[in-house]
Amino acid sequence: MRVAVVRNRENKGVIAAFGRPCPEVYGKQSVQRIIDGLREGGHEVGVFEGDMTMLPALKEFLAPSPANGTPGGMVFNLAYGVQGDCRYTHVPAMLEMAGIPYTGSSPLGHTLALDKVVTKILAMEAGVPTPAFAVLKGPGGDVSKLRFPLVVKPRHESSSFGLRLVKTREELDEAVLAIVEKYEQEALVEEYIPGREIAVGILGNNPGETLPLVEIDFSGREHLAVMTHADKLHKSQDEPERICPAPVDDALADRLRQIALATFKACHCRDYSRVDIRVDPAGNPFMLEINSMASLGWGGAYVLAARQAGYSFTELVCRVVDLAHTRYFGSPAPLDVPAHLTSQSKSVSA
Repeated sequence: MRVAVVRNRENKGVIAAFGRPCPEVYGKQSVQRIIDGLREGGHEVGVFEGDMTMLPALKEFLAPSPANGTPGGMVFNLAYGVQGDCRYTHVPAMLEMAGIPYTGSSPLGHTLALDKVVTKILAMEAGVPTPAFAVLKGPGGDVSKLRFPLVVKPRHESSSFGLRLVKTREELDEAVLAIVEKYEQEALVEEYIPGREIAVGILGNNPGETLPLVEIDFSGREHLAVMTHADKLHKSQDEPERICPAPVDDALADRLRQIALATFKACHCRDYSRVDIRVDPAGNPFMLEINSMASLGWGGAYVLAARQAGYSFTELVCRVVDLAHTRYFGSPAPLDVPAHLTSQSKSVSA
């Protein structure tokens, strides 16, 4: 089947640079590994920029069948967006409008997951424990019901952008001001949960398969036991080790899986996601957030968990395609290329 990998690289195909720019980009090597995996799995692959140039290009590459008008393939969505609010939703919304199937969460799922405050509210309504929190628009906001130390982060960002661990009111106000000024949004302030951090990957739908648990081991750190942006980019000198399978007892493991699946369902996510959970010294779990487009980078927790579950990388990315294709059409993706599309084949790279 034809698979169009859509990602953001240049961020120039817009009418104007207007609004908060996206600080994220999918690593070039990671995108190329996905392309190579899809090809190895039997798919024909093209790669496209997730901007205003996307739809004309996809109209050619995924031309519908003359016989029944069904799309000539689907999109593997890796697009973080170019600019503005809820940027994860922009490419999925364009694809839905154009009638093109795609992997991963819908605009609704990405909206709910990218808003950390909404995620926490939905989780609490579903019976999922989450740290006590406040939302601050600037320095001086009321945190009288919270206990220091506190974790401060932007409301609408991912990858630990702007995250700080603060221990005093002065540090809190500095962190909140930095978020408001740099990221142009409110700050989510929540109680820091000491203890362990566990990442739970989900692969599938209704309800989905939970992958082996991954512990983020902070034992080598004395002061900053939280995942930073540098950690996630593998650029910190004391990056925490990822341990998979995490050494937790069966009862706690079951509880963590239940929390992950409940969060996945509450946020209307699809196909694959990752839920981050802290476990305090008494063994009580607290859901931190859900990543509706879990990183498929080789060094990340999600791919590590998938490997532990027995998936090769090719099997993993093709499984994601099959899950999406089954949602739309009731069966896994075909591997034969329709005859009317063979003349449009192209060689591509990330």
